[in-house]
Amino acid sequence: MTNRIEIASIIRKRTLGLVFVLGAASLAFAQQKINITGKVVDKQNNTVPYASVSFSNKANKLFSDAALSDEKGEYKLALTPGNYDITIEAIDFKKTTLNKQISAAGNVGNFVVEEENSRTNTKTQDIKGVVITAAAQKPYRVELDKKIYDPSTDIISKGGNLQDVLANVPSVSVETDGTVSMRGNSNVRFLINGKPSALLGIDSGANGLQSIPADQIERIEVITNPSSKFEASGTAGILNIILKKTKGMGFNGSVTGSLGYLPSTNLNANLSWKRGNWTWFLNGGGGYRESEGKNDSDTRFFDPLTLATTSYFEQNSRNESQNKNYNATTGFTVDLSEKTSFNLSGMVRSYFSDRDNIVENREFDAFRNLETFSQTSALGTSDNLTLQGDIGLDHKFNDKGHNLYLSASFQKSNNESVEDSQEFDGSLFKYGSFGDNNTENKAIIGKADYELPIGEASKFEAGYRIDSNTNDYDFVNRETDKNLNYGIVDAYSGNTVYKETINAAYLQFKSKIDKFGYQAGLRAENSMINIDYQSLSGNTSNKEKDYTGFFPSVFLSYDLGSSNNQLLLNYSRRINRPRSWFMIPYPTSLANRQNLFRGNEDLNPEYVNSFELGYAIQKKKFTINPTLYYRQTQDETRFVVMSESPGSNVLITRPFNIGNDHQYGLDLNATADLFPWWKIMSSLDLFGYKSEGEFFNEETMSKPLSFEGSGFSTRFRLTNSFKIDKTLGFQVQGFFRGGQKTASSESKPMYVLNFGANKTIWKGKGTLAFNVQDILGTRGRETTSFGNNFEKESFMRWSPRTFNLSLTYRFKQGEKIDAPKRKKDINNNGSGDDEQGPPM
Repeated sequence: MTNRIEIASIIRKRTLGLVFVLGAASLAFAQQKINITGKVVDKQNNTVPYASVSFSNKANKLFSDAALSDEKGEYKLALTPGNYDITIEAIDFKKTTLNKQISAAGNVGNFVVEEENSRTNTKTQDIKGVVITAAAQKPYRVELDKKIYDPSTDIISKGGNLQDVLANVPSVSVETDGTVSMRGNSNVRFLINGKPSALLGIDSGANGLQSIPADQIERIEVITNPSSKFEASGTAGILNIILKKTKGMGFNGSVTGSLGYLPSTNLNANLSWKRGNWTWFLNGGGGYRESEGKNDSDTRFFDPLTLATTSYFEQNSRNESQNKNYNATTGFTVDLSEKTSFNLSGMVRSYFSDRDNIVENREFDAFRNLETFSQTSALGTSDNLTLQGDIGLDHKFNDKGHNLYLSASFQKSNNESVEDSQEFDGSLFKYGSFGDNNTENKAIIGKADYELPIGEASKFEAGYRIDSNTNDYDFVNRETDKNLNYGIVDAYSGNTVYKETINAAYLQFKSKIDKFGYQAGLRAENSMINIDYQSLSGNTSNKEKDYTGFFPSVFLSYDLGSSNNQLLLNYSRRINRPRSWFMIPYPTSLANRQNLFRGNEDLNPEYVNSFELGYAIQKKKFTINPTLYYRQTQDETRFVVMSESPGSNVLITRPFNIGNDHQYGLDLNATADLFPWWKIMSSLDLFGYKSEGEFFNEETMSKPLSFEGSGFSTRFRLTNSFKIDKTLGFQVQGFFRGGQKTASSESKPMYVLNFGANKTIWKGKGTLAFNVQDILGTRGRETTSFGNNFEKESFMRWSPRTFNLSLTYRFKQGEKIDAPKRKKDINNNGSGDDEQGPPM
């Protein structure tokens, strides 16, 4: 034990030393985008509205972008510093080209365009509009401190939901039970548009992911090693889900409907309207989905001293569910002035599930002779209603990146779950349980972020954040006595109120010196937690926790020739606070009496030191991004499966802080345009792990359970995209997950094959898509669990093979920008109606 303390001390000292050295090195992080503004005018200095301004980066076409000037002739855009060929096009004006070096944020001045000589001979009906041309977006790219995945090119998840999209994101995996992990670690922090959201639900697991349609997602930001600017939660990293917003003036939108098997239907719409200083948006829809799965297990019990088999227990479970979900988000943004904007939005989400679970239980003696057989029928329903309101104010002090952002979010979620379970021995009623569980979650989040540019290549950032969360769990569980009369089980019933307040502040500075750059920051977070528990019989308990943590981060980069060819090194310290669900000190459901889960109110947070060394090269036809990583976790949360009491075949799973964990590996992501008709995207994760620690419970164990162990595993995904012609394409995707062994469990390898195809119709306004998930029916998880007196083999299949057909219709959208309507003929030199902006 002393040696472990000394080793931990050495690691902490070296970590702090590395942070100091890296911070003092004054190196730069990756080159980031800067905000520029400008104006298009004619030779008389009159404004030219609705002109297209295209910036073509001479070093890397990926950094090219375009904008449309507003009714005042002004435009704004975020660009990567570099040398650009600029093209300006406007109705009744000659095409103008020029070259300019963009090196700092701010106003780039006026661009002057010359009138066409034939203007007075042009008729209004001849105006066809302006076309903006920009480089095609790649599905995967590396940016400042994150990796970005664009799902628009993902055919396989068309008509699906967020969970389907995440299954295709590099560095991300979705397990057979819906659990999302990054590089093998499931402690992922989800954000919606940069902040926690009730749209994903609270403690709702996969249900929250399945309630967000895939066509509402603009992009997904994968942040494997977040900087101090981000909240410190989530030891695996952060997945920031960016939802779609308006893209231009006028009325824009798309509607997507889908049908699938297992039976599923979805209808979703993304609508927006931009006029003058106002932008309104409405995203919403609903769907129905059926699912089915299986969970089989075979447990051998033995004497822990002689290892002789004492009995067997076999359980086979089949579950079916019908799920309905509806969600709508609406709001607006208004420019109060040229430098200040205000936004307000509201969201409502409803989710309903009806479940039917059949469980067969068989008990055998030591020689595998059947002793008892029973069948349990468990019916359940869940009803969830979630509300959220967001408000924000953005102010820029100047055009050089001096900004202030203020925001607040108010969230509330109510969930009612009912479980009715009956066990039969043949046709004879043997046992029954009934659970009525209600959960109410409330959250208030306030943020303030400040950005101050220093010179042309440096920036100082600071911010404050407060999170106030209250989760109220109310559980009433009943079961039958020996006379088959129902009565409340006090040990499994009660009320738990979990309150958590987190105050956080951060400072961050970044700069660049020639090809070197750095970003260094420090975040402080104070957590105050209060857990009040009261049983129905009046027994009470209270647990309070108060701890403060400091979380430094350092990012380095070196440009190997250019900013799209970089070597990256970074470090951050993270925290994993226990989920409130894990701290409820009693089992909350009796639906499966043989396998129970019980929380632990003494559970403490994990702390993680994370290091990454990466390389990123991004060219026109390929992207390669290998990353070496090492992650050390202190006070690892592990789940211990043990007998309820000596000799009992009832197993209870509980979380405990046990020892430390070390993970290391290579995360390799790449894209390539092999031919004009064939593109690939691959993701490979080779990772190893070493665990240490042991657990002992003198009431149920005769000897300690060791968690010492090490191993190595792999995950690989390859997506092939084929373009048959300009309107038809298809994808074939394969996924492989290698086996994994720990001190208490062992999982077997798994592979999955998916297929998707889409067809563009109606002159580009529509898309017809079809996909098949798990063509071979191989998606399942086989594991073997080890305990002090048992060995359990299990197989889980979350969902069978599924088919989906979707149709999307887009209107007033795309690259073409219609010209504004004019009240007067342009031959009369009328200015037209400034309020009628061009739809896009």
